[in-house]
Order: sequence, then C-alpha cells, then structure tokens
Amino acid sequence: MSTNHRTKRTAIGIELVRRLAEEGSRIFTTDQARQLAASVGLKEEYLWEALHHLRCNGWIVPLRRGLYALSSAVPGMTAVHEFEIAMALVDPAAISHWSALHYHGLTEQVPRWVFVTTTTDGSVPRIRNNKPKGVDRGYPVGDTVYLFIQVKPKRYFGVQKVWAGEARVTITDPERTLLDGLTMPKYCGDFAEVLHAFEAQSADLNIDKIVSYALKLDKVTAKRLGWVLESLGVDRDQLDCLAKEPLMSYLKLDPTGPRKGPRNQRWMVLENLPGRIRA
Repeated sequence: MSTNHRTKRTAIGIELVRRLAEEGSRIFTTDQARQLAASVGLKEEYLWEALHHLRCNGWIVPLRRGLYALSSAVPGMTAVHEFEIAMALVDPAAISHWSALHYHGLTEQVPRWVFVTTTTDGSVPRIRNNKPKGVDRGYPVGDTVYLFIQVKPKRYFGVQKVWAGEARVTITDPERTLLDGLTMPKYCGDFAEVLHAFEAQSADLNIDKIVSYALKLDKVTAKRLGWVLESLGVDRDQLDCLAKEPLMSYLKLDPTGPRKGPRNQRWMVLENLPGRIRA
C-alpha cells in the first residue's frame, strides 16, 4: 500500500473516531463502528485495518475482542473511567471489595486492581498466562488490571448506582462491601483493614440492612458479622437473629488466619486475631 493511501485511510479512521465521540460512544463495538464507516467514506473491508492503525496510534484502547474505548487523545475527550470500562467488560457488573471500600471512603489504601463482582455466566474475559491454578489472574486493560469475583445470581445484591467520571456505574453499597470483606478479606487489604472499615462506617451503618444481607448470604458471614457488630457496641438484642443461626463447629473469625485462638461460644468463632492467640 502506498504512503498516500495509508495516510488517507488513517485520516478517515480519525474521522470515524470523531464521529463516535460526537455520538457519545465513548466505548464502542466493531458493529457500531461498521454502521458509521460508510458515512465517513470508509469501506467495510478496510474497517479492521483502520481500527488496527487507530489502536497503534493511541486513538482507541482495546478492551476485549470487538470492544474498544476512545482514548483521551481524541479532541474534547476525557479518559474513560476505569469503572465505566468494568461495566462494559461484563454484564452484570458491580464495583466491589477493595475498590468499593476505597470509593466509600472506608480505607485510605488505594487498591492496585479494580475489583468487580459478576455472576457465573461464563462471560468473564480471560487471558492466557503461566500462573498456577488457584492464583488470581487479573485481566489487564492498558495500565489497569481488573479482577472479576464471580458469584451465584442469588448472591448478586446490595448494589447502587453512582457517578464515576461521566458515567453511571454500579457499585456495592457500604453494607454489602463490608460483608464482602468478612467473606474475602484478601480482596479488601486484609482482615485488619476490614475491621478498620467497620469502625469508620459505624456511625452511619444501617444495622437492619447489613443484618438482613448477612442472613441472605450464609451462616458463616452472619456469625462473623455478629462478632464484629457486638465488638462495636451494637445492642445484643439487635443481633440475636444472627446468634440463633445454627453452626455445628467453630469457624475462623479471620478466614485467612490460623485455626486457633480463644473460642467465642455466642458466635461460634475462633478469635484468631493478633494479640488474642497465645503462643
């Protein structure tokens, strides 16, 4: 291909990007680009080539096969927020765990990854790597890495809509976020960080909501929540429904800690926290 032809197609590709921006298609599919191609003089058989050059020149960012985001190099465009990209990568999607803790102001630690809860529908994008089984495999987009936590549909609840940049996104509410920390503290910093988050939210915590959420999740989460809320001074009568949940054996308060520590009979937990475990 001659330099003039290449330059002409690149210019047409840039015009395509401008049209997408004008229509508000900050994140777009190849089908959306195909529908606009003719209007800017781009033949369909050259669409993939145009997208390739736009990608190489930094005008668009590939998200997954057939899905792209406009970059901030486009005139008048601000960078697409990482939470907005998460919404486009999977459906349903909710920003969760450490990312949600940080958004709600419940931790000062800034997560390296964007944590996203979705349902087990097989639509989560993956990449091939050499990490052994059981090791978290993040999905990179540019300089951002996304970690998808898959749950059953019945456990996908406790979410709200918020603004992130110029987009409305879904995020777990404070109560659900704190419960996710009790279940998977490794995705929220650690268990000590989760306890700190409970303290930070204690004055605004909706006790009835978080108790009802815990009972919808599982008995293990309910018992851990009961222990935490009682330690924060919540009235015992409000927690009796959690205490009545039957358990056949003691569970670890911190699921990532050792299986030892004082036994709390009311909550059926091993208080395996630093300072409570005897050498």
